[in-house]
Amino acid sequence: MSQVTIARGWLFGAAAALALAAGGIGFTLADRQGAKDSGAAKPPARKILYWYDPMIPAEHHDGPGLSSMGMQTIPRYADEEGAGAAAPGISVDASAAQALGLRTVAARRGELASSLTATGTIDFNQRDVAVIQARAGGFVNRVYARAPGDVIGGGAPLADILVPEWAGAQSEFLAVRRTGNAALIQAARQRLTLLGMPASMIASVERSGRAHNVITISTPVGGVIKTLGVRAGMTVMAGQTLAEVNGVGTVWLNAAVPEAVAGPLRPSQTVQATLAAFPGETLTGRVSAVLPETQTDSRTLTVRIELPNRGGRLRPGMFATVSFGGSAQTALLVPSEALIRTGKRTLVMLALDKGRYRPAEVQPGRQSGDKTEILAGLSEGEKIVASGQFLIDSEASLSGIQARPIAGTTAKPVATASLYESVGKIEQITAKSVTLSHEAVPVIGWPAMTMTFQLGNPALVRGYKTGDRVRFAFDQPPAGPTVRRMAKVAGR
Repeated sequence: MSQVTIARGWLFGAAAALALAAGGIGFTLADRQGAKDSGAAKPPARKILYWYDPMIPAEHHDGPGLSSMGMQTIPRYADEEGAGAAAPGISVDASAAQALGLRTVAARRGELASSLTATGTIDFNQRDVAVIQARAGGFVNRVYARAPGDVIGGGAPLADILVPEWAGAQSEFLAVRRTGNAALIQAARQRLTLLGMPASMIASVERSGRAHNVITISTPVGGVIKTLGVRAGMTVMAGQTLAEVNGVGTVWLNAAVPEAVAGPLRPSQTVQATLAAFPGETLTGRVSAVLPETQTDSRTLTVRIELPNRGGRLRPGMFATVSFGGSAQTALLVPSEALIRTGKRTLVMLALDKGRYRPAEVQPGRQSGDKTEILAGLSEGEKIVASGQFLIDSEASLSGIQARPIAGTTAKPVATASLYESVGKIEQITAKSVTLSHEAVPVIGWPAMTMTFQLGNPALVRGYKTGDRVRFAFDQPPAGPTVRRMAKVAGR
């Protein structure tokens, strides 16, 4: 593969065109730079192989002139060709790099806070619902002026119901009770229970010796009346639902979290919430569930959070902002602006020695602020271009410069099992993965780098800690590189 040199004049022309679209500043810069260069000393004579248009690198010309697109051609030098065979990339001289505003940074390890913010709304806790039904058929004698939406306490009366069937059964029970036959009395009492009479009413009949066929329906719990289906004078059937009461001791906060960042969320995770109704106040709750269905219109997952509702202040429908906090983790970080996202892959522009640049494919991870985690494709200390990289990437694409792949060169076929071994240091351990700074893996062309491996068995990392040096074996299933064996080695 050949190295490509970006001619100073062509780069300045490109910079001038970009800046002219922004307001004409670039034209002045290119004009002044051109005037400055015209008076500079001529470089030593170099052998020209051919002339070409950077927009059509495959089209070669014997001398200077215009290409088939009407663009001025530039020379291809012999020393560029030879250097490119050993080190592919784009060469940019110092003055052109300064004019383009190229800025390089080194990939460094740092702390990346695992934080996520989402919005949500308060809803009733659907697990705290009481359904009140009629135990026997009868007539509503009286109601207690209740309505849906009322907040009532536990044991609050809803309606008095007259049950004619109970009067006859209670009279028979009292008659049997007067016989003194214990077996018959027990059988008659059991019949009253089967007819739906509560134990308190049966005990009252025994004490008073009189039949009571009017029962007061009360709510077993306190809360909000969600539905109320009982009115004075109506007839009710056994098993008919008279009311539903939802408790308000706790409420749900349903947060909409984008599916792309919802992976790390787990039940029982502690969260903080702030409500527009109570500015300056922070509430603490826990994730009770991550619902299994994704909202197709917004591509979000619903995360259900349970919040205590002291005093009943939290009302369904209230708007809230939720912060899913977490401890900061060490990661290989680069500026987010340095990433070139093509839609199919993510690239960075490596800054090599002697003013050379080459694209490299990377695997980005989490993002926090202006920093992005790099999971694979870069090693700590490698320099990349943080600004001005798009123009160089465009020239690399036109010139056929291939990006450095994440896994290095193409793996050579091996006759043995597809397990590869290396030695590395544990950087981070989670329940399902381990991050290792490992040595090169020549058999598959991997350079020494830091990357995250899946665990074939979570027990593999039992007894290990961050900083341990290990010898490990891994394979490469579709889910990603996976560690299959691991053993400690003496540190160096």
